[in-house]
Amino acid sequence: MSAPPAKKGVRNSVGGGGGAGSSSAGGARGSVGQSVKFARRTSSGRYLSLSREDIDMDGELAADYTNYTVHIPPTPDNQPMMDGAEPASVAMKAEEQYVSNSLFTGGFNSVTRAHLMDKVIESEVTHPQMAGAKGSRCAMPACDGKVMRNERGEDVDPCECRFKICRDCYLDAQKDGCICPGCKEHYKIGEYAEDDPHDVSSGKLHLPAPGGGGLNTNKSLLARNQNGEFDHNRWLFESSGTYGYGNAFWPKGGMYDDDLDDGDGLGGGGGGGGALPEQKPFKPLTRKMPMPTSIISPYRIFIVIRMFVLIFYLTWRIRNPNMEALWLWGMSIVCELWFAFSWLLDMLPKVNPVNRSTDLAVLKEKFETPSPSNPHGRSDLPGLDVFVSTADPEKEPVLTTANTILSILAVDYPVEKLACYVSDDGGALLTFEAMAEAASFANVWVPFCKKHDIEPRNPDSYFSIKGDPTKGKRRSDFVKDRRKVKREYDEFKVRINGLPDSIRRRSDAFNAREDMKMLKHLRETGADPSEQPKVKKATWMADGTHWPGTWAASAPDHAKGNHAGILQVMLKPPSPDPLYGMHDEEQLIDFSDVDIRLPMLVYMSREKRPGYDHNKKAGAMNALVRCSAVMSNGPFILNFDCDHYINNAQAVREAMCFMMDRGGERIAYIQFPQRFEGIDPSDRYANHNTVFFDGNMRALDGLQGPMYVGTGCMFRRFALYGFDPPRTAEYTGWLFTKKKVTLFKDPESDTQSLKTEDFDAELTGQLVPRRFGNSSPLMASIPVAEFQARPLADHPAVLHGRPPGSLTVPRPPLDPPTVAEAVSVISCWYEDKTEWGDRVGWIYGSVTEDVVTGYRMHNRGWRSVYCITKRDAFLGTAPINLTDRLHQVLRWATGSVEIFFSRNNAFLASRKLMFLQRVAYLNVGIYPFTSIFLLVYCFIPALSLFSGFFIVQTLNVAFLFYLLTITITLIALGVLEVKWSGIELEDWWRNEQFWLISGTSAHLYAVVQGLLKVMAGIEISFTLTAKAAADENEDIFADLYIVKWSSLLIPPITIGMVNIIAIAFAFARTVYSDNPRWGKFIGGGFFSFWVLAHLYPFAKGLMGRRGKTPTIVFVWSGLLSITVSLLWVAISPPEANSTGGARGGGFQFP
Repeated sequence: MSAPPAKKGVRNSVGGGGGAGSSSAGGARGSVGQSVKFARRTSSGRYLSLSREDIDMDGELAADYTNYTVHIPPTPDNQPMMDGAEPASVAMKAEEQYVSNSLFTGGFNSVTRAHLMDKVIESEVTHPQMAGAKGSRCAMPACDGKVMRNERGEDVDPCECRFKICRDCYLDAQKDGCICPGCKEHYKIGEYAEDDPHDVSSGKLHLPAPGGGGLNTNKSLLARNQNGEFDHNRWLFESSGTYGYGNAFWPKGGMYDDDLDDGDGLGGGGGGGGALPEQKPFKPLTRKMPMPTSIISPYRIFIVIRMFVLIFYLTWRIRNPNMEALWLWGMSIVCELWFAFSWLLDMLPKVNPVNRSTDLAVLKEKFETPSPSNPHGRSDLPGLDVFVSTADPEKEPVLTTANTILSILAVDYPVEKLACYVSDDGGALLTFEAMAEAASFANVWVPFCKKHDIEPRNPDSYFSIKGDPTKGKRRSDFVKDRRKVKREYDEFKVRINGLPDSIRRRSDAFNAREDMKMLKHLRETGADPSEQPKVKKATWMADGTHWPGTWAASAPDHAKGNHAGILQVMLKPPSPDPLYGMHDEEQLIDFSDVDIRLPMLVYMSREKRPGYDHNKKAGAMNALVRCSAVMSNGPFILNFDCDHYINNAQAVREAMCFMMDRGGERIAYIQFPQRFEGIDPSDRYANHNTVFFDGNMRALDGLQGPMYVGTGCMFRRFALYGFDPPRTAEYTGWLFTKKKVTLFKDPESDTQSLKTEDFDAELTGQLVPRRFGNSSPLMASIPVAEFQARPLADHPAVLHGRPPGSLTVPRPPLDPPTVAEAVSVISCWYEDKTEWGDRVGWIYGSVTEDVVTGYRMHNRGWRSVYCITKRDAFLGTAPINLTDRLHQVLRWATGSVEIFFSRNNAFLASRKLMFLQRVAYLNVGIYPFTSIFLLVYCFIPALSLFSGFFIVQTLNVAFLFYLLTITITLIALGVLEVKWSGIELEDWWRNEQFWLISGTSAHLYAVVQGLLKVMAGIEISFTLTAKAAADENEDIFADLYIVKWSSLLIPPITIGMVNIIAIAFAFARTVYSDNPRWGKFIGGGFFSFWVLAHLYPFAKGLMGRRGKTPTIVFVWSGLLSITVSLLWVAISPPEANSTGGARGGGFQFP
């Protein structure tokens, strides 16, 4: 079938199941009780002795050292160098290169395999971090592997003879006595030696605790730093080591108390309990600014006034029924009672809106400025894992997803702390190759953005901006660079657009070759060619192998719901130190003063098998949580839909200000407002939803925090694991008295390390696998993520912090066992008999998993923050077509009905949920039921015109007074809300219009579907919302005028036509009456006009651009309207009186 495999192809198996427990044994030698007067740590983690003269010569750091003795016991990195040991950095580079060039696959009842790929995409790859990057060939006979490379893409020569060797052959040479195949000598350290033991230019001093018995000297690959050497800080955190201020160990029991001055005030631990040496004034990273009293006080007063007026009005209405039309009075009073209750649920959580601001200069000063704990100014910010989810490349164009990825890779955040994960739930080769193309183009785009401070960092949006692109640019080469990058981007788009045809042609060619081989084989064996077995029509990758995911022609193990788990490191983790471009004429752009490193980029497609419930998007997000925990374990997670990109490169830093500020350890997530582009200027269907995002969410920020509403949210990983915050409050009694509660504390001893079960009193060591699964690396990552997410303990007021400088150590490198473990945790069986989706991660059981997930966090006592940036943080797309918009709202409303009938109903919330926060969540589950009463109330004006009666018997002074007062308070509240929320009055009116449109259609259907699911067990399936990607020459608003038939259109059309017929009927009756009563007609017609005014955008959408409305729409609506009219005439026929007029009522409009 194919040529004999090369030597590199023999070593594809990583092992069954993908265990990640790889470790290499270090020597057991080491001196006990070694003492040093002064010490400094090199970049390799080793400590060296210094004389007093050496320290005095270094004036910059001299003040950081005092005369005390430090005891260094034998530790994994305090051991003599073994004879014949190769530099660990070379081995680590080899392992990282192997990982980045391999496609890992695996799953249930299958072996995890690493397929080494020479070629990921058809185009040439140049960036050294990317999979399939070009390189020299191995010099070993019969080997076609690529030579190991360093961060710049240059060949790594382990031996001084410069013999070119690949990773597999290098490992073989190590097994054969570490002899170089070129010079036949033992490998020499050469230029890749470990740090010079006399080099004192490295970072801070971290020393272990004295004492301790048997020490495990095995150096796990997971405990190494980026250079392949042992990570002393990580070992210190995971063992019984400690941190103390000044980065030295202070023994318990007062061993050195006599050496300390009384006024030093030195304390230990990262909890922030003691005073800091040379304590500086505490600088907050954020500020909370209440609304101006001149606006918020009248707003609250009008809420109270309107509430009492409604109580008096409804009491008056109940005591004064319309005896001539009790049925009309009864319907109206029930609807009005519900509207008053719904209004109260909506308004109560709005009584305390707040604004917030951040200080990015203080963030940089605290985390990225040289200090005694961070001499070189390396970033002390925590890691961030960014998730992007996509499911169908046909409905979600891959170019849109690629632009989102590029905006993430170019965000203003430390490159070594950032990792991007793309979840492809469709397992499509098209998405895989599009992401590889995006990684290749990022080699030019990301440095260009950094060099010229580009905003936005989505290339499609940036090059589409109308206006002067040179505004604010000062570098003379900007125009030249922009022209070159624009050309590269145009070529990139052409390659992306051509990928479907390229994949199809490639697959057809390889499938034809396989058919010819099969036919040739049949002829050689003498078999009947007419009985030729059918060859599977596979989808082929660029390197000439089968794609392990979904094929274009579905086949067993290669269909959308049936394929193996796939993991590919598109861009391997960057080096810890800046890597500047080289001034070379062959380079496209001069990046000699720009850091050209790229963040880690990982493609993931979780395993799917028939018979398993994969839980849609929530299941994909949970797979990303587990996969990233094993690979990078960023303590914070930022999730995006594939059509939402980063519009503000500083937005991530602004969110980090809240997490790293005092009290930040109690924040579960930071929700950003959702902003959209491509919306029609009039915002016909309230797509911007500014009333909700700028009004309701800002108000909730003054309580326990905004709800989680999907894309554009930064999570604390520890909160996603289902743990409680370290400190919270409980609200008890009828008055909801606040009581502070501490749920878990820092270890009493500085030498005690936290374990997963320490965060939950109900969680024991035996129950941890039942909650999180049986992955040991995943469980080991939990306390590390919790520790790294803590704010800095730089002030005694920080109660739950970490020591400054503790995150300046490079992250561990990736090795094959780690990636194999990541493949195992994304298998379809991993969540069986665990609490994933029930307590841990995104919650299952609702189509609105986002709201439920946020509710669970608030219910455990966590808080959230709403981050509104001056420049919109993220931008996305929204459906502007009427039918698509209604289906989107239908999905949300159905999820709300599911919440109401589930244990996530706020009626069942714990005492840790604030009262007004509970009211807000109650409204989430109740608001769809308003549609029943709204539908009835929209027909009441028409019924009034048909019958000649009204909801009240007479228009007396009391009714008019109540009506006037309610109207005035409503207008006042609307004006004040517009002022404190910052929205436009037109946006408020569009929201009111679409509320009626959706309330009489999508919300009504959601109630019906929710009841069917609860009572009959009928599951509802929703189609993925298509993301439009219009061509440059097309009208971007073309979709606005397309009319798509849906049953959702029937109720609003019926309401509109019935009210129009009622107005015409009443008008004709009044005109032909012997005693016309125009006041009655004007009164009833006014309320019908109120309904029709709200339906105006709906009617405009039905007309389309050229009035092309499906005939069936008018047939059904007309039939229903005529039927309702005839039914009314049959039930209550008009009776002629002595004057020949129709039967009169008691209604008379003044």
